[in-house]
Amino acid sequence: MKKGSIILISIIVVIAICVIAAVSSYNGFVSAEENVNQKYSNIDTQLQRRVDLIPNLVNTVKGYASHEKEVIKDVSDARAKLAGAKTPEDQAAANDNLSGALSRLLVVVEKYPDLKANQNFQQLMDELAGTENRIAVARKDYNDEVAQYNKKVKRFPGSMMAGMFGFDQKQYFKAQNGAEEAPKVDFEGNGQ
Repeated sequence: MKKGSIILISIIVVIAICVIAAVSSYNGFVSAEENVNQKYSNIDTQLQRRVDLIPNLVNTVKGYASHEKEVIKDVSDARAKLAGAKTPEDQAAANDNLSGALSRLLVVVEKYPDLKANQNFQQLMDELAGTENRIAVARKDYNDEVAQYNKKVKRFPGSMMAGMFGFDQKQYFKAQNGAEEAPKVDFEGNGQ
């Protein structure tokens, strides 16, 4: 073979290897991003389930605690914010707000023994507790997937490929600042 042919074949082989590596890397990023999106969708589904349960819970409590309008309004407002949140950051903040409002609602429930014994209320509370557990699992799964994806985006040579193809880091689903503290509930004027 001529020297020129060997050089041409070598160049073609190197280009082919680079193209195969780029396609493989791109497909890896697409798969990783879809995994993150799927896990986020699982959070979204559980948050929607939570939003759907809240009106039933609120209506059950309303019948027993009609004079607790402010607490019930807070739960309804927080539910609406969660239903309207679009980004993981907004959803995390709205979710924390709703958790605080629900905890205040549960303090109200403590004042109504008949309500606590109500079978519909108990069933709703059990469903809500199950949903809360599913949300926690979905958040963990999402954050685990985001960690894997972000490592892929940050590591060399993936960082070069991610930059070329427009794959950016994903945000974790984080609790709002101060969420590690239990919400303060005002017991004044409730007879306790």
